[in-house]
Amino acid sequence: MKKNIYFLIPFAAALIFAACDKKLDIEPAQSISENLALDNDANVKSVLLGAYDAISSGSLLGGNAVRDAELMGANGEIRWVGTFTSPREIFNHSMIAENGDAESRWTAAYKTINICNNVLDALAVVKSDDRSRVEGEARFLRAMSYFTIIRFFGKNYEAGGANTQPGVPLVLRPTRGIDDTSFPTRNTVKEVYDQILDDLSKAQTLLPDDNGTAAGKYAAAALSARVYLQMGNYAAARMQANEVIASGLYSLKSNFETEFNNEDNTSEDIFAMQVSNQDGDNNLVTFYSIPAYGGRDGDIEIEPSHLALYDTLDTRYLAHYEGAGAIRTSKWRDQYKNIPVIRLAEMYLIRAECDVRAGSSADDDYNATHTRAGLAPKSGVTLADVLLERRLELAHEGHRIHDIKRLKGTTDGLNYDDPKLVFPIPAREIEANSKLTQNEGY
Repeated sequence: MKKNIYFLIPFAAALIFAACDKKLDIEPAQSISENLALDNDANVKSVLLGAYDAISSGSLLGGNAVRDAELMGANGEIRWVGTFTSPREIFNHSMIAENGDAESRWTAAYKTINICNNVLDALAVVKSDDRSRVEGEARFLRAMSYFTIIRFFGKNYEAGGANTQPGVPLVLRPTRGIDDTSFPTRNTVKEVYDQILDDLSKAQTLLPDDNGTAAGKYAAAALSARVYLQMGNYAAARMQANEVIASGLYSLKSNFETEFNNEDNTSEDIFAMQVSNQDGDNNLVTFYSIPAYGGRDGDIEIEPSHLALYDTLDTRYLAHYEGAGAIRTSKWRDQYKNIPVIRLAEMYLIRAECDVRAGSSADDDYNATHTRAGLAPKSGVTLADVLLERRLELAHEGHRIHDIKRLKGTTDGLNYDDPKLVFPIPAREIEANSKLTQNEGY
């Protein structure tokens, strides 16, 4: 039985990482002061829990990174009808450098990264039996943070290209006060991806197979599979996805709907954000759901063009519901439920895509999710079949704009590499750090 861990940031750790936000004394978000001496095992482990709390914020894995990837790649399949300005700008591809969601994502990511850097810098005081696990978790969370922001703030990684386009600053040492190192330049997209993969490779060797609801070895492998797929490195993506599947630690839920709206991790969850009525954010419920289930006003509606992609017997089609005058996804229906971040179904579909691209049969992996959805098995599966299956299985889970970019597609009439599909570097950060360059069009 896996125990539940609710990642409550300790009060002391919260004090460490409070950023200055005075108008006349602006610190870059990656320069977050800290004062607590990480001189003992208990303090370091408490701060590591703070990293989980930071990454689970609404701006990151607590929902908005998923929401914004879907809004940016909406292409007439979903619609934003809410009153908040920042997500409306994202949906309309009319962001400005002062966009609040861009700023909060940048700030939350660098807060998480700096917490991880502090943990990694203090490993010497961690008990020897726990040191590998603590290091592995910190590296995983740092990699996840960087992968989240590089895909929003940098142009897409191009397979076979030099990838020298501006990414985000790599800050790999703790920031303890403001000095010359507090004002870094933007690293290239390649450099950021290289660092992500380095952290994940090390995390896989350091983490236990099963680590409860915290990140374990196969969470690092699963994230690696996702990263390699984004890069177009299909052989490496397949190898990592296969590691997860072959571990035997995870299994698909027999009923698609029971994978969502849960208080505990399921057999399918490789890594999930823990949410309760006392701690944790689930902004997906906030914006996708309706007041009857604890949401806002039904800010995101599912359009007929999305529903038309499904066979009407598909249980994923049937899982949509009508509420507050529009169609909704039931994935993010209920308040205070966990957010699956990486699940086994994605690994099957990554392996399927990589196999069919290599000229191998993808039938078994494709049918794992296809038949689970109540549909007849298919043979001779093509790449188009796999990509559609991925689109339906992972709908509303934050993959859409990233898939459009890696597959060189279009959305709302914009080419995959259009500058409007890249977030602006927050104006606050440009003001605080003159070495940062702004993205095209802002």
